[in-house]
Amino acid sequence: MERTGPTLFQTLINQRGWQDYQVFKKRYEQAAKQLAELEGPPSISTATIEKRQFFRYAHGEVRTPQTVARRILEFMFPGIPAARLLGPVPSGHESAPRHPAAEQHLAVEPFEYGLEDVVTAAANESARFAARAESSNVGPHTLEQLEADIRRIVDSYPNRPVGPLFREVRALRDRAFELLEGRQPPQYTRDLYVGAGVLCGVLANASFDLGRYDAAETQARTAFLFGELAGHNGLRSWVRGLQALISYWDGRPADAVRLAESGSAFTPESGTAQIRLESIKARAYGQLNRPGDALAALGAADHLRERLAEGDELPGGMMAFPVEKQLFYASSTHLWLAGAQHLADAEARADEAVEMFQAAPPERQRLGEMSLARMDLAMARLGRGDLDGAAAQIHRVLATSARRRTESVDRRIGHFTRQLALHPGAGAPVAIGLRESIIAHQERTIAELPPGGHL
Repeated sequence: MERTGPTLFQTLINQRGWQDYQVFKKRYEQAAKQLAELEGPPSISTATIEKRQFFRYAHGEVRTPQTVARRILEFMFPGIPAARLLGPVPSGHESAPRHPAAEQHLAVEPFEYGLEDVVTAAANESARFAARAESSNVGPHTLEQLEADIRRIVDSYPNRPVGPLFREVRALRDRAFELLEGRQPPQYTRDLYVGAGVLCGVLANASFDLGRYDAAETQARTAFLFGELAGHNGLRSWVRGLQALISYWDGRPADAVRLAESGSAFTPESGTAQIRLESIKARAYGQLNRPGDALAALGAADHLRERLAEGDELPGGMMAFPVEKQLFYASSTHLWLAGAQHLADAEARADEAVEMFQAAPPERQRLGEMSLARMDLAMARLGRGDLDGAAAQIHRVLATSARRRTESVDRRIGHFTRQLALHPGAGAPVAIGLRESIIAHQERTIAELPPGGHL
C-alpha cells in the first residue's frame, strides 16, 4: 500500500512517547490484560504485537486489524475507531514533533515532553479510561429482565413442546451473547456468563430431547465453559450431570459415571445438582450391572437429600431435581439390576414418583419426566405379569407424548414394545390392542425444527 502521509496512529504514539517498539509493546500487553479483566474473554490477556505489525500500523499498511487487535487498539485510544486510527491524520490535527528518523522507522528515542505536558497527558489518559470503564451496555434493569426471562423458560420447559420452545431459547441466548460482546463492569460480566451458560444448557437439554445428541454435547460444552468463566459451581455441576445423562442414554454408561464423578468436584453451597449426579451414577452403574456401586450411589443420593440446604444457585424449574425425579431414577436403577426384589422396588418407587408428578397443577406438570416414570412403572408391571396395569400406563404415556414428544420417551416405548413381544401374554387381546396403539403413535410425524433450523 502506498503511503500518503503519517497515520493518526503514528502521530498519537509520538505524542505519547510510545514510538519505540519495545515501549509500545509493553503498553499494548498491559492494555490486553486490562481489557481481558474488564470485558473478557480471558484469552485476550496473552495478546502481544510483533515488531513488523507495529511498523505496518504506523506506516498505514493495515486499515482493518483482526478482531482482538482492533479491540486492544480501541481500548488504548478510547473513542477512536481502529479504521480511523490506522488511516491518515485528519486535516487540522496537530502532530507532535518527531525525531528525524521517525518518517521511515519511527524514532528510537521517545519524544521529550515537559513535565507539565507529561502530567496533563497522564491525567487525560486516566479520564478517558474512567469514562470508558464507566460506560456500560448492561445495567441492573437489563440483568433483571434477562434473569426473569430465564426463570420463565426453565420453569415452563417441562410442560411445553420442545420444538417451539427451542426457538425462543435460542433467541434469548443470542441476546445474552450480544450483551457479552458489549462493555460492562466485571460483576455484570459474571452474571451474563451464568445466564448464557444456563441458556446453552437449556438448548443442550432441548437438543437431547429432539434426539440430536451431537448437538446436545456441543451446547453442553459451551455451557460448561461459561460456568468455568463465571466460577459458578452450581452451573458446572449441573452441566456435568447433563453430559453424563446424554452418555447414559447414548449407551455409554462408563462415560456417564466418569462425567458424574467429575461434576462432584464442583460442590455448590446449596441446591440439588449433587443429588442428581449421584442418581445418574446409580442408573449408569445399573446399566453396567454393578449392583454394589449402583445401590451405594442411590444411598449417597438419599443422604444428600437429607442434608439438603435451602435455596438453589440455579433458577429452578427444569434445572432442579425434585424428590419425584430422584424416585424414578431409582426405579430405573432397580430395573437394570433385575430380579424379583429389584422389580418390586422399581415398581414401588415409580408408582410413588407418578403420584407426586400427578399432584402438580396441570400447567406445572413435568410431562416428559412423568412419562418416563410411567414407563418404569409399566416395565415393572409387565415384568410381574400385570398386562392391564402396564397397558394403563402406556396409554397415558401415548396421550402425553402426542402433546410433548421427546426422543427418550420414544426410545422407552420402543424398548417396551420389544419386551411385550417376548412376554408370555403377547397374544392376549390387551397386548394386541396395546401394540396397535403404539404402532399408530409411532407412525405419526415427529415434530422437527423447520428446514434451516440449527441446533
